[in-house]
Amino acid sequence: MDQAIDIVSAGKTLHVKVTGKLTKEVYESFTPVVDEQISNHGKIRILFEMHDFHGWTAGAIWEDLKFDLKHWKDIERLAIVGETKWEAGMAAFCKPFTTAKVKYFDHAKLDEATTWIDAE
Repeated sequence: MDQAIDIVSAGKTLHVKVTGKLTKEVYESFTPVVDEQISNHGKIRILFEMHDFHGWTAGAIWEDLKFDLKHWKDIERLAIVGETKWEAGMAAFCKPFTTAKVKYFDHAKLDEATTWIDAE
């Protein structure tokens, strides 16, 4: 199964596109970029876009939990864009680990997610 992560930063916003299953290795390529953004901008916003997403490996879940505990105050807004089947689980999974406003959007509403993540 192909897996990929593409990260684009624009000011304090990171747009992260994930395809396939999130592994520890893919996750480790993401965290230094987030650390740098936080260092440069303080609180940041993340637009997390999932395409053909198949969840996490155990190693990636561990990395995610460590990341969430480290950065739970550093993320101001988190927009999650993906298939409807992930909505309840992703929002519930993310909420205890962040003080951020978290909102889920279907793929068809990527423009709405972008507007929300950039709103003041």
